[in-house]
Amino acid sequence: MLKQRLMTPGPTPVPEETLLELAKPVTFHRSGQFRAILAEVLEDLKYVYCTKNHVLPLTCSGTGAMEAAITSTAAPGDKSICLISGRWGERWRNISKAFGLIPIEITVPYGKSVSPAQLEAALKEHPDAKIVCCTLSETATGARNDIKAFGAILKDKPQILIVDAISGLGVMECRTDDWGVDMCVTGSQKALMLPAGLAFVSVSDKAWKLIDANTQQKSFYFDLKKYRDNLKNNDTPFTPANTLIKALKHSLKMLRAEGIENTWARHARMGKACRAGLSAMNL
Repeated sequence: MLKQRLMTPGPTPVPEETLLELAKPVTFHRSGQFRAILAEVLEDLKYVYCTKNHVLPLTCSGTGAMEAAITSTAAPGDKSICLISGRWGERWRNISKAFGLIPIEITVPYGKSVSPAQLEAALKEHPDAKIVCCTLSETATGARNDIKAFGAILKDKPQILIVDAISGLGVMECRTDDWGVDMCVTGSQKALMLPAGLAFVSVSDKAWKLIDANTQQKSFYFDLKKYRDNLKNNDTPFTPANTLIKALKHSLKMLRAEGIENTWARHARMGKACRAGLSAMNL
């Protein structure tokens, strides 16, 4: 039988070894055995994230984690500066609108990147904004934003930086702590080499202060304080996708074995080769 090959940015092909992990018997998600696996997985995720902060596991798609980031930090009437360089930047705007925030849209054409100067201008015009939302890399076009520069701009400002790194985390440089990213979102179906169904968000101390001060949290399931409280016991507030988490343990070991910087470099080489080939074919 011919293999099915995925030529999509997500979901991505799942390694055979990881598929075998998914085929193993289901374990009870409140057992000591599973808690130990979850603790190991979350520690390895810190390595991929380049962070010392908590990485919270959610059973949902990446959009769920984006929603959790917004609803946990901001309330109706708050301003969110949305840096829009494609469809997924637009999603930050759409989530903001859905929960009564006032999105301040900084938009560039598809395939382009938002400049640091545009962010500085938006902050000057809207110093009362609560959060800044952006995308590491736009899935459809590959446009990459300068997250490091955005973080430097916000370092001494009250706003927090929330980044959708769903298509980039694990395959391109993203130094969460060093770059001043306060909340970084990803999903399981791309660089983490799993089926869809898990999402993760890292949370800085600066972001936790905003979350703890938010008295108008509008979500029950996506209240990140619940996830933080349960992490004390290596647990989750709601039923996790435990089979995916067990398989993720294997995927993360693969990333650790190669080394995250080597993984970034490999994908950069592959991307460069692909673009060169397409250019040579006049495509």
